[in-house]
Amino acid sequence: MSNRRFIQSSATELHQHPYNPGMALFRPDQRPAAALRPTRITPGYISTPEGSVLIEAGNTRVLCNATIEAGVPGWMRNSGRGWVTAEYGMLPRATLTRSPREAERGKIGGRTHEIQRLIGRSLRSVVDMRLLGERTIILDCDVLQADGGTRTAAITGAAVALAIALGKLVQAGTLKQNPLKQMIAATSVGIVDGATLLDLCYEEDARATVDMNVVMLASGGLVETQATAEKDSYSRQQLTDMLDLAEAGIRDLLVSQQTALSAAG
Repeated sequence: MSNRRFIQSSATELHQHPYNPGMALFRPDQRPAAALRPTRITPGYISTPEGSVLIEAGNTRVLCNATIEAGVPGWMRNSGRGWVTAEYGMLPRATLTRSPREAERGKIGGRTHEIQRLIGRSLRSVVDMRLLGERTIILDCDVLQADGGTRTAAITGAAVALAIALGKLVQAGTLKQNPLKQMIAATSVGIVDGATLLDLCYEEDARATVDMNVVMLASGGLVETQATAEKDSYSRQQLTDMLDLAEAGIRDLLVSQQTALSAAG
């Protein structure tokens, strides 16, 4: 297992501020403003699911598993269409302090519910449900370690797990045509100390005056954009800048996904 671990230096480096050239830009993990965290997608991380991926984005690590089950929810029976859904959870020590399991509290928290709905609808956008037939694909996204961007990492990793699982159905002859229309990935972007930054780690996210999550198709179509002003409002130009930065980052993530799929065979 140790050869799959990515150790990131805690050393710091100053870069030139993109909007104030005389001001140094501080990022905790040494990156320029437009750089993703080092990202690694390891396919086949667990052997039992139909599709399994560990995605590491800096110090954030999310295990994404795809399960294929016969049948669909009751309201979809006899429709000839399939269904894709997601579940999201964070291990108790994924963060610096222990968070009790939600099962202990007896209900799923609002944040968890929001994130798993986001993952589910994002991945449904790239699957032809008629080609899938009356099958359900469940994507379990479990955060092993959290340092910001867990929901976007979950979408990016789950898309690879989904592609692997659907590929196996085609290889087995169960499906004549792959229902996956195209790949999809996601990243975060935000405004921190006046600078637009890509792929925020937790420390940056906590200081951000604006944070945004972007989910984008390989074709360039946007599936979801969530931009929130935490302190100050943002301009139309800043919104455009954030979208441009996110798109460039997602293009790099799509390449990482294809590399992982090639490794998975």
